[in-house]
Amino acid sequence: MLLLFRRYHFHTYPVVSDRGELVGVIDQDIILEILMSDRIPRLKYTHLMAVRTLGKTARDVMIPHPVTISPDASLFDAADLMLKHHLNRICVVEDGKLAGIISKLDIINEVYERRGPV
Repeated sequence: MLLLFRRYHFHTYPVVSDRGELVGVIDQDIILEILMSDRIPRLKYTHLMAVRTLGKTARDVMIPHPVTISPDASLFDAADLMLKHHLNRICVVEDGKLAGIISKLDIINEVYERRGPV
């Protein structure tokens, strides 16, 4: 997993089942917790503790049941979900399967293209 984050510069990776169904995500926060494992105080349950107790597979460290949106949702709906849940990106799911990931920057760029400079 660490190699993926180093080699490719995505902030979030989806975890999908053999059937292509979205089951979770792994983001930079989780990877940072793993890298800083000896320096993070154990004040609360973290994904790092999951790594230590459950193993090191993607399923062991992923955030299960991520916030998702349908491909037919509006940009406003996507932005609203991101702001409500303090997320920088959300998974787009159609019929239970991952269709893509949309980020705040994607929304900003699209709104800029539609409206022009503010």
